[in-house]
Amino acid sequence: MEHKASILLVDDEADIIEFLKYNLEKEGYRVQSALNGKQAIEISESFRPDLIILDIMMPEMDGVEVCRKIRQKTSGKQPIIAFLTARDEDYTQISALETGGDDYITKPIKPGVFISRVKALLRRAANERKEQEDPELKIEVGDLLIDREEYLVYQSGEKRELARKEFELLSLLAGKPGKVFKRAEILHKVWGKDVIVGNRTIDVHVRKLREKLGSKYIKTVKGIGYKFDF
Repeated sequence: MEHKASILLVDDEADIIEFLKYNLEKEGYRVQSALNGKQAIEISESFRPDLIILDIMMPEMDGVEVCRKIRQKTSGKQPIIAFLTARDEDYTQISALETGGDDYITKPIKPGVFISRVKALLRRAANERKEQEDPELKIEVGDLLIDREEYLVYQSGEKRELARKEFELLSLLAGKPGKVFKRAEILHKVWGKDVIVGNRTIDVHVRKLREKLGSKYIKTVKGIGYKFDF
């Protein structure tokens, strides 16, 4: 069987881990698992997974905190992170995505649907890698330097810490200053057509970018979307 992506499963319920691992390995994926957040962070550093499927409701350290720590510790290529939870409240989804999550999968899980979501997420990761091979890996606009290869942003020479989706949103808008990006286009290019996110997702990420970089860069075009200006 051809070499496939590496996936880290994180859930405090061993039967769920066993169920998901069985279905993923049947598809040829390389899979490791963790039963708690601390273990997940340690394995992530050595295993360097392409995708992490992470339960939110875990004792001691919940999935949101695990995601935050992995994003902080991982330099260079970041893993795709999909949250796995039985909860579907809007505030939980927004909190998960704000922290740097890429998707949100609700339990109970049907194997066919689960594998389809995994494949969609990994396709997005592959597309992002292709985009990084573009010769224009660095964007310089105003006092910002955006390094698309290392996922780093500098403002007046000082490094700014951005979550993965914050970086991708900034990179998209700053890549074409002055262009008005419609909300549907932003959702498609940053979150992908296979991922369903709440209507507030873009607004939350724009707000976070404005808090970290200042309000002068990203302008709201009422009723349409956003554009980058400087």
